[in-house]
Amino acid sequence: MEEEILQDESSLFEHYHFTADPGQELMRLDKWLMHKIANASRTKVQAAIEVGFVLVNTKAVKSNYRIKPHDDVRIMLPEVPRDTEVYPENIPLNIIYEDSDLLIVNKPPGMVVHPGYNNYTGTLVNALVYHFKNLPTRDEYHRPGLVHRIDKDTSGLLVIAKTEKALTHLAKQFYDHSIHRRYFALVWGELANREGTITGYLNRDPADRRRSKNYTDPEFGKIAITHYKVLEEFYFSSLIECRLETGRTHQIRAHMSSIGHPIFSDEMYGGKEIKKGSALTKFKSFIANAFESMPRQALHAGELGFIHPTTGKDMFFEAPLPDDFNNLLEKIRKYVKSGDGSAT
Repeated sequence: MEEEILQDESSLFEHYHFTADPGQELMRLDKWLMHKIANASRTKVQAAIEVGFVLVNTKAVKSNYRIKPHDDVRIMLPEVPRDTEVYPENIPLNIIYEDSDLLIVNKPPGMVVHPGYNNYTGTLVNALVYHFKNLPTRDEYHRPGLVHRIDKDTSGLLVIAKTEKALTHLAKQFYDHSIHRRYFALVWGELANREGTITGYLNRDPADRRRSKNYTDPEFGKIAITHYKVLEEFYFSSLIECRLETGRTHQIRAHMSSIGHPIFSDEMYGGKEIKKGSALTKFKSFIANAFESMPRQALHAGELGFIHPTTGKDMFFEAPLPDDFNNLLEKIRKYVKSGDGSAT
């Protein structure tokens, strides 16, 4: 579960609220919280626990308390509280389907899904509360209608619930991993196998807590499974599809980076460095131009399928690659066809 921010007008602290997953294995509280809160050192977390600023199931506990499934954890850290009110903004939405229960939005790259640190306006949620009234929410943290999310610089499909019934039904499908999700990504290099599965345990990277890291030990994260298939190969990169069994933060980005094939132009995961190709200056210049034309990660949520919460029918939606992604692919195809540079 991603970190949530509460606001308590009676104190000058930032509040975090987490609920341990149903399958949570026993883990020390201080260690667990370090994985949950960005830029929180163990010393900072332990200090908060020592003075009673951490409550588990409404009771103060010690650092060596072991988190169990469904534990309710609240932590207060000395930061200035932020306004968590979501304000309506007249931002256009690309709605490709809508009925009385739900809508499907094709999110453009660069749009944050919900308000959070450094992004309190201009989000998809700000647009939703402007265009739709009384959207349901799963909690008190101002994410009306949201069942899932994709990263700011990832484009593509999102389902938004318009009723409590739809929200609950869709959330259960995501929890059961029965949702169909197909992403398209341009990655560095040519993969050894044209099809494969990446399995690991994702959690925050202690070296950079904005990132996710793929672990082999289940003690360190949540199970994450990505199936990939190569669609088109260029000598220095490959266009692939990814089908998700699970939906962890940065799952595809972290998984592809973990096997040495980061997503093209994904600076956070090493995709803004030349990983394969030619040593020729002309090739380096071409890649620099490609980065400039598409400064975001080359990742698009292109297909979404689920069971309609009211009719019980199979629903399936597609969103074509956006212009920046298509233009990048055309540049690469022309470059490779021209024979400029050679693989090394």
